[in-house]
Amino acid sequence: MVEHKGTIVVTGRGGTGKSSFTTLLSRYLGEKGVEPLLLVDSDPDESLAEMIGIDLEKQKKRSIADVLSEILEERKMARMSGMTPTDKIEPFLFQESLYEGRNFFDFIGVGTKWIAGCYCLPDRSLGQIMDMWGTNYEYVIVDSPAGVEHLNRRITKKVKDVFNILDPSKKSFDNAARSYKIMKDVDIEFDNYYIVGGYRFPKSLEKQAEEQPFTYLGKIEEDPEIMEYNLEGKSLLDLPETSPAYQSVKKILEKAGY
Repeated sequence: MVEHKGTIVVTGRGGTGKSSFTTLLSRYLGEKGVEPLLLVDSDPDESLAEMIGIDLEKQKKRSIADVLSEILEERKMARMSGMTPTDKIEPFLFQESLYEGRNFFDFIGVGTKWIAGCYCLPDRSLGQIMDMWGTNYEYVIVDSPAGVEHLNRRITKKVKDVFNILDPSKKSFDNAARSYKIMKDVDIEFDNYYIVGGYRFPKSLEKQAEEQPFTYLGKIEEDPEIMEYNLEGKSLLDLPETSPAYQSVKKILEKAGY
């Protein structure tokens, strides 16, 4: 039986390297024998699947938003009277959206297709699915969208650790403070709230980071190979062990107790 240890959330502004950090975090845990993991891409940018080496189209897997659109368009739910909305949706999402990996992780993504730009229903469905499936995994790791508005929708209500990835700007520090406040305001429980310098975060700002009311764990070292891998569509799980970015992420996670 799997011992569920909690949910890890990676958040921050756009372009800070959240998905790269999520991928390298997952790789680190996998190499330590921590499994299974459920990787959740709640960012409409949908970059996490490629970074971990999954061709969702080839695997015939679709996003939660796409599956929900089809369910509602075809009125499949109407033929399931007597069931709760979650019970009606869950079998379709399991079959159509959950990628069950042969390695140490499974994967599911929210996606981009939804009416009038509202992600309320896909996010709510994701939250319900995480509640139902989460205990089957040692960790659930959530790659969050940019900004803070998604926190109000509480796709997860109890978190072990939050990693906010910083870029070299006042807005990034402000984002960390707002995210922390919103999580408190909407009663999202969490054990630890960490800040991490992204790959563009200069050492000259580390003193300012250390003076924040949150624990600063260090910065992700810049690594030209990450850009090269992303441009070529190669999985960051295949980066060499000597990668400066991966080595720095390992040190960051060791400081966090992993």
